[in-house]
Amino acid sequence: MTETTRNQQDTTTTARPGVPAPRSPSAPQSRPSGWTGWVVFGGAMLILSGAFQVVLGLVALLDDGLFVVRPSGLVLDVDYTTWGWAHLAIGVLAILLGLGLLAGNLAARIVGVALAGVSALANLAFIPAYPIWSTIVIAVDVLIIYAIVVHGDELRSR
Repeated sequence: MTETTRNQQDTTTTARPGVPAPRSPSAPQSRPSGWTGWVVFGGAMLILSGAFQVVLGLVALLDDGLFVVRPSGLVLDVDYTTWGWAHLAIGVLAILLGLGLLAGNLAARIVGVALAGVSALANLAFIPAYPIWSTIVIAVDVLIIYAIVVHGDELRSR
């Protein structure tokens, strides 16, 4: 028996108990990619960023005396109540999008990138009032955008 005939017989035999059946070369791979962790990281960070935004929004709504400058010292001259509602809305939406991203939803990927960009811009405008907190949120938003844009397709097929 030639080597080729022996290999053909090996791949056409039925699987024995406890031995996995051979895969055909055209069968799709079900193993997750190593980059899937980045997408899970992006979703988790989107949820964390949303929680940061909710906390910042609640602080702006409940006790605006904690901020470094008065509303007139901000990039946009609006009161802290308006900023509070804006951050609260961004935060709740970010949490929902993070959950959608973990589920592999394409719409959550698209809107998640846009929302992370809006969040970064909002916190850039908010830097005079809370410099360290805003800088941390901007850094988290950049990581979220990277994880979603570069590796976002990894969860969709899982």
